[in-house]
Amino acid sequence: MGITLTSTVSIKELNSTRIARPRHVLMCEPTYFDVCYSINPWMDPSRPTSTRAGISQWKKLHDLFVELGHRVDLVPARPGLPDMVFAANGATVIDGKVLVARFRHAQRQGESAAFAEWFRQQGWGEVRTAGHDNEGEGDILFTGNEILAGKGFRTAASAHGEVRSFFDREVVGLTLVDPRFYHLDTALAVIDTGEVMYYPDAFDGPSRELLAERFPDSILATERDAEVFGLNAFSDGRHVVLPEAATGLAGQLAERGFEPIGVGLGELLKAGGSVKCCTLELRRFSS
Repeated sequence: MGITLTSTVSIKELNSTRIARPRHVLMCEPTYFDVCYSINPWMDPSRPTSTRAGISQWKKLHDLFVELGHRVDLVPARPGLPDMVFAANGATVIDGKVLVARFRHAQRQGESAAFAEWFRQQGWGEVRTAGHDNEGEGDILFTGNEILAGKGFRTAASAHGEVRSFFDREVVGLTLVDPRFYHLDTALAVIDTGEVMYYPDAFDGPSRELLAERFPDSILATERDAEVFGLNAFSDGRHVVLPEAATGLAGQLAERGFEPIGVGLGELLKAGGSVKCCTLELRRFSS
C-alpha cells in the first residue's frame, strides 16, 4: 500500500526515506522506428515521423539511465519491426523467469521470437513464450508484492492465469476501458514497492474500487498528465523518469519525496509509447 502520512511522519522525514536502487533493464535502439501502420489511437501513418529524432530522444533516455547507475542491456533491433523500441512489451521478468510476449496484432508478432532468442542467448534459464495474448510489461506490472495485470485491449483475460502459474505470484486483474490507454503501463506506474500512481478514468468501476482499496494513498493523475503519457514512467524508488510535459505529476511526486526527472520523447509518442514502454526491467531476484 501507499505510505500514509500521520502526525509522526512528516514530508521532510518521508523525503529522507526514498532510496534509489540500481536496476537492470533491457532497451532497444529505434534503428527502424517509423509509424507505418495504426494499431492504437496515437498512431497516424500520414503524420511525418523522424527516425533520426526518435533515435536522438531514445539515446538521451538511455544515457540518463546509465548516469543514474542502472545497468542497461540492448536487444538488437530488427528490420520490419518498427515498434521493437518498446522493449517493455517484449516480456515480463520476475525471479529470473522470463515470460515472453505473445502480441495481439500481426504487425508486432515477429518481436516475440527476437526477444525469446535474446534471453536464451544471454543465458536466462527459464524462458517461455506466452500461450495467450500477453504484451509483457505493457500490461503485466510487478509491485514488489503482487502482479497487476491489465486486460481490455491487448492482453487477454485468459493470460492472467498463465502469469499466476508461471511466476507463482498473486495476480490482480484490472480492466482498461479508454482506448487511449491501451496498455496498463500507460495508465498506471509502480513508483516504489507497493506504491503506485494511476489515472482512475482509464479503468472500469470495479477496477477503480480495487485500486482504491489496495492503494488508498496513491498519486492520482489528471487527464492532462495522463494524455501526455505521464504515467508511462520508470522509477528506481527515488528517481522517477517521466515525460517532461507531465508537470502536475512531477509536482505530486516531489511532494512525496521522489525526484522527478522529465525527458522529451515526443517522437516516440507518435507510436503510442514513452519512458516505460522503452524500458523492460530484468529481475533476477525479487523479494
